[in-house]
Amino acid sequence: MADVDTYSSDVAFTPAVKTIQARKGSREAYANVEERGGWRTEIDENLAGFLAETNSFYLATASADGQPYIQHRGGPKGFIKILDKNTIAFADYSGNRQYITQGNLSENPRAHIFVMDYAHRRRVKIWGEARVVEDDPTLTKSLMPQGYKARPEQVILFRISAWDTNCPQHIPQKFDAADVAQALALRDARIAELEEELAALKGQPA
Repeated sequence: MADVDTYSSDVAFTPAVKTIQARKGSREAYANVEERGGWRTEIDENLAGFLAETNSFYLATASADGQPYIQHRGGPKGFIKILDKNTIAFADYSGNRQYITQGNLSENPRAHIFVMDYAHRRRVKIWGEARVVEDDPTLTKSLMPQGYKARPEQVILFRISAWDTNCPQHIPQKFDAADVAQALALRDARIAELEEELAALKGQPA
């Protein structure tokens, strides 16, 4: 059997994808990425910092027959925890009790995480495998953000196969309401300070 080179980006660049890349003229560029080692497979400082600031992401799974499903996951910044250089985890809160994600993972562990940072126009794509842990209260407690008003039902462990970033093209810039409120509060406090200084100056003799 002939040796076949495999790259981390093959998790997304299937033979069908590569065929289309070749037809549309982008295969050579991505082949160069493959020759340099492909996509990253371990959590580095950049990804760790990005995830530490994340309060929202989308988790994609699929059933055994390939029916896709995407579910939002959110929490306070830092709710995604890094367990080792290849594994992230988070407490899975009780919700609408449809359990589509858990059902999918029970028969197909392949999963994908898509994280969007609208404020800085950045996005990260993470491929891997996920599993649900229901019977580890110590782990669940350790992953639950302190003071967060939610009931943890279980834990999702996500082992990373590959991850990549996208360019900011076409990402609209949006800001979290809490960040906007904080910025406005700082502005209003500064305006009040300046108005007090102006009033004091006006009260002084010429």
